[in-house]
Amino acid sequence: MTQHAKTRPSAGPRFAARIATALATLVALGAAAQGADRITITGRTLAPGAVAGFGDHAAARTPLQAISVGQGLLLDQGVDRLAGLTRLDASIGDAYNAEGYWSMLSVRGYTLDNRFNYRRDGLPINAETALALDNKERIEVLEGTSGIQAGTSAPGALVNLVVKRPAGRLRHALLQWREPGSLLAALDLGERLGRDGEFGLRVNLAAERLDPMARDTRGRRSLAALALDWKAAPATLLQFEIERSVQRQPSVVGYSMLGDQVPAAAQLDPRHNLNAQPWRQDVVLAGSTASLRWQQRLAPDWRFSVHALRQQLASDDRTAFPYGVYDAATYACPQWCDRFAPDGSFTYWQFVSDGERRRSDALQAQLAGRLAAGALAHEIEAGVLRSGYRARFGDQLFDIAGTGNIRGTLDTPPASGPPDAGTDRDEHSTEWFVRDAMRLGEDWQLWAGLRHTRLERRSVRTRPDADGSLQASAYTRNATTPWLALALQLAPRTMLYASWGRGLEADVAPSLPRYANAGASLALTSRQYEIGVKHGDEAVEAALTLFDIDRGVAADLGRCDGPASCRRVADGSERHRGVEAAWQGRQGAWGWRASAMWLEARRRGSVQPGVEGQRPTNVPAATLRLAGEYRPAALPGLALHALWTAESDRVVLPYDQGVRIPGWSRIDFGAQWRTEWSATAFTWRIGVDNALDRRAWKESPYQFGHVYLYPLAPRTWRASVAAAF
Repeated sequence: MTQHAKTRPSAGPRFAARIATALATLVALGAAAQGADRITITGRTLAPGAVAGFGDHAAARTPLQAISVGQGLLLDQGVDRLAGLTRLDASIGDAYNAEGYWSMLSVRGYTLDNRFNYRRDGLPINAETALALDNKERIEVLEGTSGIQAGTSAPGALVNLVVKRPAGRLRHALLQWREPGSLLAALDLGERLGRDGEFGLRVNLAAERLDPMARDTRGRRSLAALALDWKAAPATLLQFEIERSVQRQPSVVGYSMLGDQVPAAAQLDPRHNLNAQPWRQDVVLAGSTASLRWQQRLAPDWRFSVHALRQQLASDDRTAFPYGVYDAATYACPQWCDRFAPDGSFTYWQFVSDGERRRSDALQAQLAGRLAAGALAHEIEAGVLRSGYRARFGDQLFDIAGTGNIRGTLDTPPASGPPDAGTDRDEHSTEWFVRDAMRLGEDWQLWAGLRHTRLERRSVRTRPDADGSLQASAYTRNATTPWLALALQLAPRTMLYASWGRGLEADVAPSLPRYANAGASLALTSRQYEIGVKHGDEAVEAALTLFDIDRGVAADLGRCDGPASCRRVADGSERHRGVEAAWQGRQGAWGWRASAMWLEARRRGSVQPGVEGQRPTNVPAATLRLAGEYRPAALPGLALHALWTAESDRVVLPYDQGVRIPGWSRIDFGAQWRTEWSATAFTWRIGVDNALDRRAWKESPYQFGHVYLYPLAPRTWRASVAAAF
């Protein structure tokens, strides 16, 4: 079936108008906030420069955009997994977020790579698992290209999980319920020991029965975490932490197009799970992580640190996977290969990959300090990061089980085909970096950074293919990624800045017979320009950013249906130009938090038919988050919350702009009441998500060469009580 892209009017004038509107809005909001009461603002707080590797500068004095979300806001909004971050900021979106599986996010329209875009206290970790948030102090999102913070990563953002550390005597308990039957119990305990409190201890425990709104997804998860520290001397701090988490739960698979039509979301039950076959099994995601950090102050302005981490993941990935309409005997697909048939039927494939093992190791040494050279004042950080990634897989089953339909009325037997070999992967990288924040007088500052990466990757099949080959591949690559910014302090809490940076991703043609260039490595570079203005004080925080990111794209070209019929090559780029605006503040009993993003995303330089100039799939052109809070003076301790989320339409097919899911909006409500009884402080929370029970397609990922559609979750109630004693 051939489909043709439809011509759309130029977005240039509209894009410029949006920029002007955003500028005017920011100025107006900033002026209105000048009369607000001066209080400490929580919520969408711009993170300190440490998340970007530029020391402990105040948020209003760093030339970048970063978001820091603490535990309090996560609890208020009912966020219990990384996928929930999409509710808190307009720049963060869904990118194939399935219940029961690991979270996948996009930032500024780019899907983050779960292998390379995530950090734990600044060190690289693998996010191909269910990352527990119970023992995390906050989540930081550094927006934009990240070549100065990471050797290889997708543009868009880095996500950093900050672990809870010992903080004195602490006794917190949490009991949380979510409709229809999820129940969480958690403890957070801390203490300082020793004559002078030199030893610190913090323990986090959590156990949850999982019973979400989607049917046939009952499961359970648990977490145990320990953090210790020792102030060995006034200038010496040793920190250790270890965590173990396990989640067992069936996953939810997506709907799809029905022939040439996008089905109306209102006609389908959002609680129905197409994974509900008699032979479906739980997805098991288990992980253990430990880290050790030594921090030494060498002089009043100089410090040295060594930080080591190991993460070990064990996964059993299993699902009943709807994929196209194929003949079970010949595996032929006459027509509907990337979607369901018009009558709602599709082919069930059974996927089983038991015993997946992934290990990540990291060791970083860093020196940071201040010095003066003539009229220039420098704040310098330099260091080296050595990291390794190892993935081991057993045999994997991916075979046709039978025919299903969107009504869930057909049961199939499990697949009978033989399993196939997996592919083991190893990666090692050494990254040297230096960063310098130079003060040029009272108001000007120059920021510069450079990172040199030596990357080694290799892969091999777990057992020989039919031709006796292990399809091994290996390559080594060296790359240097720079970053530069110039900032002007317009006022003590207001800064204007411009920045430029580059990033790197590495791709390789799979070592399979159909690739004529099997094993060939591809270096996909990205570059970003950004201009922004930021303001932050005790009463208001505001930011306006214009960004332009261009990212190289790899694609398979050719028939790809026989030996040597396909080539994996660089195929142009994906350019995202956009405007972000964010504001939060409080006046009297009212508090507000708002963010918006307007995005023009286009494919450039592609040789694929119908792709050039198209908006990428699953990327909305406009998003909005608006949150309000009211604290009535007559009822001390009570806070009422509301959150409005809105997104524009998303493209479904990479080669046809006319096929889209409509835009949608939803509203959530919540309430919080703080009280005290018998020396115990209680925080009671109740909330309802999607209060109006809207029906819509939330996202449209084009994954694995197939269209998938995920609906908004139906109206869901939640309640919790937290006690501090």
